[in-house]
Amino acid sequence: MATLVRKFWESVSSRSKATSGSSDPRVVVQSWTGAFNNVPSDVFMLILQFLEPKEVAKLSLVCKHWRYLVSDDRLWLYFLQKEHGEQASWDSLVFAETNLRIASFNDQMMAQLSFMHIFARRSKVPGAIIIDGGSGYCKYGWSKYNDITGKSATFLEFGNIETPIFSRLTHFFATIYSRMHVKPSGQPIVVSLPICHYDDTESAKASRRQLKETIYSVLFDMNVPAVCAVNQAILALYAARRTSGIVVNVGFHCTSVVPILHGKVMRKVGVEVVGLGALKVTGFLRELMQRRNINFESLYTIRALKENLCYVASDYEAELSKDTRGSYHAASEGWFTLSKERFQTGEILFNPRMAGIITMGLHQAVALCMDHCQSAAITADESWFKTVVLAGGTACLPGLAERLEKELHGLLSPSMSNGIRVLPPPYGEKSAWFGAKLISNLLPRALVHEEEAVPTKGETQPHVVTDHIQLVIIVLIFYLWVQ
Repeated sequence: MATLVRKFWESVSSRSKATSGSSDPRVVVQSWTGAFNNVPSDVFMLILQFLEPKEVAKLSLVCKHWRYLVSDDRLWLYFLQKEHGEQASWDSLVFAETNLRIASFNDQMMAQLSFMHIFARRSKVPGAIIIDGGSGYCKYGWSKYNDITGKSATFLEFGNIETPIFSRLTHFFATIYSRMHVKPSGQPIVVSLPICHYDDTESAKASRRQLKETIYSVLFDMNVPAVCAVNQAILALYAARRTSGIVVNVGFHCTSVVPILHGKVMRKVGVEVVGLGALKVTGFLRELMQRRNINFESLYTIRALKENLCYVASDYEAELSKDTRGSYHAASEGWFTLSKERFQTGEILFNPRMAGIITMGLHQAVALCMDHCQSAAITADESWFKTVVLAGGTACLPGLAERLEKELHGLLSPSMSNGIRVLPPPYGEKSAWFGAKLISNLLPRALVHEEEAVPTKGETQPHVVTDHIQLVIIVLIFYLWVQ
């Protein structure tokens, strides 16, 4: 390796002499990389990862061979993950830049760009504020951060029943911006729309349109430069890297079963609503604890026990004969030990009558939605509604996805149940927020002037790589060889 470094240095020296004695710069380009081309491609890629993306882009002008190496998608995926702090995999970025862009924005040309060009475009996009209203509490944060910044009450809790919706939203958004210590005029915003006004009637359409227009009006009055409002169910589906499927959102007050095709809610097919949500599940656990004379001080303790001890049994009757005791230490209240309450709590999602609630079970609502999707015959391919994505905090109960899939196979005909797959919330209770994070780097491109930051394809041009890059490359090659 030392010989290679020496040859490389000699080639740089000879290149300098050739530069002074030759009037044709193209000869220069061809003469200086011969020894360096012997470096294995994987080692060369490691070296490039130590450089800045702009410097790497310059190297593509040296010669065709280097242009080929520098344009490798894996290298620019690494830069994308490093730049945005994303823990997402290659699949997430591919999904965002291909499937999601085509389904949501019908952008066929952009979907064919390399990740080198995608990096250049994303580097020009400012960070966006993401606010997922939720149904229990709101999650907010920056699009370029790995996680949410904080939580807040939903806008419905700002004011009282007589407070106009415009005033509630104004107070709500002002509070979020104040907590994030940012000015509304500084960056675009992505807002999740609550799953409400489910029907396809004119009245429901008008209500949804009014809410969306009010959100836009409030934000634009606050001088927000750009706004994107997307349905929560769609965002949860995007987080699971899907554009079509059925989203089962276990909300605070009720559970919604939402069919989505190519990023659009199929309201004509029908959105099923179950009058059973997280509040009633938590309330049932409280009732079970009171039956056993287990004392507690607040509902926050009950919710903590639900999130840390409860699960959904695959076979409820078989679970009754097992020793299922488990303990959890709640802050300021000490240790709690639960037994059958651990799986009886989530069982009411499938058997609501256990809690005295007269409504259909979760599996029955999803089966009914699938039956409506099949009857509607929207597309010849029926696989679009056979992927079920769970969303919401209560949907994170261990075993829920497996139990729902099992119940659907037992409830539906073999032809209908073939291929059904139920996915747990990909990012837990924050799935909708992470779904908004995926599109936040796509939508502002239509609103912000961009300039290409990487060289375009064409003939190899004469280019002198900076002394800084030469020195870094030589040192790194020697360092890698010593290691």
